[in-house]
Amino acid sequence: MSMHDELTGRGAAHGARGPLPALALGALGVVFGDIGTSPLYALKESFVGHHPLTVDPAHIYGVLSLIFWTMMMIVTVKYVFIVMRADNDGEGGSMALLAMIGRRLGSGRWTPAITALGVLATSLFYGDAIITPAISVLSAIEGLTVVEAGLSPLVLPIAICVLIALFVIQSFGTAKVGALFGPVMAVYFLTLAVLGIANILRHPEIFQIINPAWAFHFFQLDPRLAFLALGSVVLAVTGAEALYADMGHFGRKAISIAWLYAALPCLMLNYLGQGALLLDNPAAAQNPFFLLAPEWARLPLVILATLATVIASQAVISGAFSVTRQAVQLGFLPRLRILHTSASAAGQIYVPLINWALLVFVILLVLGFGSSSNLAAAYGIAVTGTMVITTCMMGVLAFSVWRWNRLLAAGVTGLFLIIDGAYFLSTATKIPDGGWFPLLVAALSFLVLTTWATGRRIMRNSLREDAMDLDLFIRSAGPSLKRVPGTAIFLSSSAEGVPPAMLHNVKHNRILHERNIILTVRTEDVPHLPFDGRTEAQDHGQGFYRLILRHGFMENVDVPAAMKAVRDCGGPIGVADTSYFLSRETLVPSSRPGMAIWRERLFAWMVRNAESPMAFFKLPTNRVVELGSQLEI
Repeated sequence: MSMHDELTGRGAAHGARGPLPALALGALGVVFGDIGTSPLYALKESFVGHHPLTVDPAHIYGVLSLIFWTMMMIVTVKYVFIVMRADNDGEGGSMALLAMIGRRLGSGRWTPAITALGVLATSLFYGDAIITPAISVLSAIEGLTVVEAGLSPLVLPIAICVLIALFVIQSFGTAKVGALFGPVMAVYFLTLAVLGIANILRHPEIFQIINPAWAFHFFQLDPRLAFLALGSVVLAVTGAEALYADMGHFGRKAISIAWLYAALPCLMLNYLGQGALLLDNPAAAQNPFFLLAPEWARLPLVILATLATVIASQAVISGAFSVTRQAVQLGFLPRLRILHTSASAAGQIYVPLINWALLVFVILLVLGFGSSSNLAAAYGIAVTGTMVITTCMMGVLAFSVWRWNRLLAAGVTGLFLIIDGAYFLSTATKIPDGGWFPLLVAALSFLVLTTWATGRRIMRNSLREDAMDLDLFIRSAGPSLKRVPGTAIFLSSSAEGVPPAMLHNVKHNRILHERNIILTVRTEDVPHLPFDGRTEAQDHGQGFYRLILRHGFMENVDVPAAMKAVRDCGGPIGVADTSYFLSRETLVPSSRPGMAIWRERLFAWMVRNAESPMAFFKLPTNRVVELGSQLEI
């Protein structure tokens, strides 16, 4: 997930819009920001990382061959040609894929396992979202030490200042800055290609790495080191998931063109240039990216690389905002404060809690690990884990949804499981050196996501057990209670029974409004819904109506705006004579079956600290009545 909404100004309507060249340029700036900054550290880590290699032609050719074929198999074949064909109403990404599979397959025996995989992929993304800004910005600022070795003590302070500034500006919105992302990254990719070509000219034979025999020769030469090197080689494709995540916002065609005709050639030319440099000067392995440039150009290159890493970081930060909103809408996170930074573009959002939590973790990472080389040990396992999960879900699609020939589906899925599994196992060897961090973040995220989803289910079941039938309530209470003018809208999480707020209103105030609407807001498993068919109303007589308001999981809910369009609940609903009644339950953890008591306490804490429904549903503050009660879970 990345900064798609900010650039396209979307969120309420799906489908990439605009001329193809403009969309391709936008994709170049946003989708490929992360993978575009990989040349700063990928080859360096392969030779001087935690498992250093001898800088000789056999190893140089072997590593470059692995990088080339990794890009071809994982990014080009898997994502561009296969996975990007799996769109959920135009949208991509783990949550969208999970929603699509769930809609197509329904509730079968494999549904819980598939749901767990989708939630795990989202959890791993949060770990990636913390490491990407840290390693990207730090690796760019470290270029200063190539310009002047005496600047080494300034690297950490400058990197932290850049990161703080990056997170501080999030609340202002990034549309204007975002408009510059495509051109800046176009200049950056062009620079990658020029620097690469300048060095390739001295060793044109470097193009031999296209022959996969060099990769096989590397494994024959030293199987153990070759396997461990996969953990560094995979850094060259970090950010590949963004191709799929941003598909609905730039379009599959624009992303494919930007990759095949711009990003891929420029990246490979740069890697080949770094390899040619190492053939001439093995000592350049300490920082081959910046040493590609002549001495006079290194400081401008540091500045350009820093801009590119800020763009890559911006993409993953706003991606975290988008993923969080999807998780809230799909019922995996409590309501959070989500601010819109544009009056015209619904997709430009800012989530303060996520923003400041990311900043704290990123700074702790930079201070704790101290260098991009140390951070590289923590980087990669979240990426490879997500790739394995995507392949598993792709297999489910191929077998059950796309209905491929079984041998073809098994062959393709098996091939990519072997490739992704090898990279995952290699990065897993880095767990003691720092790989534990993204796994810890993913474990905590998974715990929070599943606790909230399970807690909501238990709470709904508990409320359903105690709920009174609406028609029975109308027959017994409707005729005997005093009616007051106006409309009362009772928000209810369930489309059955009488909501607690209505029961408490009758119990304490002993009145009913002339018109009573029980409103359930339901998130569908598609990103966007057409305007028609969003509401479903039932007339229960005596001024009672049940209304279901539907929306897509990429959309924000504005209940008052939606109610203006409702006509089948006894006529127009005016703002001035409408009151909204909310039920606020105080949860009491108990020994009832459901969750462990400590998870029940965690769920109760999340309920207490969730954003008020009043703000989340954009209800007018002076027209809301909250009624509280206690509920055992």
